[in-house]
Amino acid sequence: QLQLVESGGGSAQAGGSLRLSCTASGNTYSSACMGWFRQAPGKEREGVAAISTGYGYTYYADSVKDRFTISQDNAKNTVYLQMNSLKPEDTAMYYCAADPSRAWRCRLGIQGYNIWGQGTQVTVSS
Repeated sequence: QLQLVESGGGSAQAGGSLRLSCTASGNTYSSACMGWFRQAPGKEREGVAAISTGYGYTYYADSVKDRFTISQDNAKNTVYLQMNSLKPEDTAMYYCAADPSRAWRCRLGIQGYNIWGQGTQVTVSS
């Protein structure tokens, strides 16, 4: 079974950068949608970025477009989220998730993502 492990969270000042990693192990898929989601206290989980691992198509929420970049290293079975120009409102627990049922047209809603990592905390101070 596919397992996902996130790393790279931590603290940053507003305007700073962090890079999150999500490494897959177990029964990996040749093509799937991989997404990054976040959840702040008292708020719903929201999608911020997704990538079609087989085609390389990327998808972003408006709130992070032009600041965050999702990428992949297939040789390492790892998906990254480069976060630049961080804002205090980016503070949240960040989760990596997989939707093996889709090869492209990845969604940013949680529906369909049935494999999740344990999350990594990102805290941005002003």
